[in-house]
Amino acid sequence: MTQGPPSFREAFWVWLKVGCLGFGGPAGQIALLHREVVEQRGWIDEARFAHALSFCMLLPGPEAQQLATWLGWRLHGIRGGEAAGLLFVLPGLLVMLGLSALYVVHGQAAWAGPALLGLKAAVVALVLQALLRMGGRAIKDAATWWAAGLAFLALAVTGLPFPLVILAAGAAGWALGGGPAVAEEPPAIALRPAWRTALVCLAVWLTPVAAALAFAPGSAVARMGGVFSTLAVVSFGGAYAALAYVSQAAGTYGWLAPTQMLDGLGLAETTPGPLVLVLVFVGFVGAYQNAPPELAWIAGLGGGLMAAWTTFAPSFLWIFAGGSLIERLRARPRPARALALVSAAAVGVIANLAVWFAVHLLFRVGDLRSWGPLRVELPSPSSLNLAALGLTGLACIMVLGLRAPILAVVGAMIAAGLALGAVGLV
Repeated sequence: MTQGPPSFREAFWVWLKVGCLGFGGPAGQIALLHREVVEQRGWIDEARFAHALSFCMLLPGPEAQQLATWLGWRLHGIRGGEAAGLLFVLPGLLVMLGLSALYVVHGQAAWAGPALLGLKAAVVALVLQALLRMGGRAIKDAATWWAAGLAFLALAVTGLPFPLVILAAGAAGWALGGGPAVAEEPPAIALRPAWRTALVCLAVWLTPVAAALAFAPGSAVARMGGVFSTLAVVSFGGAYAALAYVSQAAGTYGWLAPTQMLDGLGLAETTPGPLVLVLVFVGFVGAYQNAPPELAWIAGLGGGLMAAWTTFAPSFLWIFAGGSLIERLRARPRPARALALVSAAAVGVIANLAVWFAVHLLFRVGDLRSWGPLRVELPSPSSLNLAALGLTGLACIMVLGLRAPILAVVGAMIAAGLALGAVGLV
C-alpha cells in the first residue's frame, strides 16, 4: 500500500543503504531499489517504477544508478536526485579506490597471481552470462542479428573505434525506420526541457576535464577525461560494452595490459555499486603506471576520480534535463528503431569482449595476423593455460549451470585459484 512521501532525511538513509548493499550487478541493484522503494515503503507505485526503469534503460551509462537518481528526483527534486545518485556510487567508489591502491602495491605478490586468475575465470563466465541475457532481449529479428554480427566483426577484425560502431548502428536504424515504436504513455511527472539545469549539469561535468586539459594537457589524467567523457555519451549496453571501448583506449595510450583489465573487472565484481566502477580501477592504475614515481600516487588518485566523475556526472544531466526529449523519441518509429539497433550492436560488442577476455586468459601467446585493413589476433594452441581453462570451466558451471550468486562465484573462484597455487599448478 502506498504511503505518504518520506522526509529527505529518511530517504537519505535508504539511498545510503542501497549504495552499501548494491551487489549483484544491475539486476540485483534494480531489485534492491524495487524492494526498498516500492514493496517495503510504497514511496513509488509499480507503474511509475516500471516507467522510470524503461526510461533509464534507453540512456547511455549505468541504468541502475540513473534509476536511483530518478527515484530521488521524483521524491525530493534535484537535491533528492543528487543524494540518491551520489550515495548509490560512493560506497563502491571508496572500496574500488582502496582495492586499486592495494593492487598497485601487492598485485605482483606470490599469492596475488593465483587469486587473480580465479577472479579472471569468474569474469569470463559472468561476461558470457551477460551476453546471453542481453542477446535474449535485444536480438529479435534479422536486422538486429545483422547489427550484432557486424558490430562483432567490426571490432574483431578491423579495430574500428567503439563509438563509430555504435553511431553507425544508430544511423542504420534511423535509415531503416518503420520499426515498432514504444507506446506513448503519460509520464509519472511533468518532464519539461530544462535548459538552465542542462547547462549547469554540463558545466559541472566538463569543468574538471577542462581543468585537466588546461593544466596537464599531456597527462594520462587529461586523456582519461576526454576518453571517459566520450564513453558517457555512447555507452549503451552496460559496463561490459563500455569496457570494450576502454580496452581499446587503454591499449592505444598504454594505460593497462590486457591481463590487468581482467584483474580490474574481477575486483569490480566484489564491490557494491555499478559494475562500471571498473573504470575507476582503469583510471587509478593507468595513471599511476604512466606518472613519474614521485607523482604516481597523486596521479593514480586523480585518474580514479576523473574516471568516476566523467562516468557518473553525465547521468544527472540525462535525468534532470533530458527526460522529456527521450520520452518523446521513444514514441516515434525512426528513433525507436535506431535505439533497437544500438542495443543489438552492443550485444556484438560484448561478444567481442568475451572472446578478447577468453583469448588473453586461456593463452599466454597470441599471434597478430593482418590482411590489408583486416587484422585478427589468433591464439597459439601450444600456449594453452590448462589451469585457467579448468577454472573457467568451473566458473561457467557455477554461473550458467547452477546460477550461483555473484559473490559466491567470486569467493569460490578465488579459493580455487589459491588452492591451485598452493599445489604449484599456477
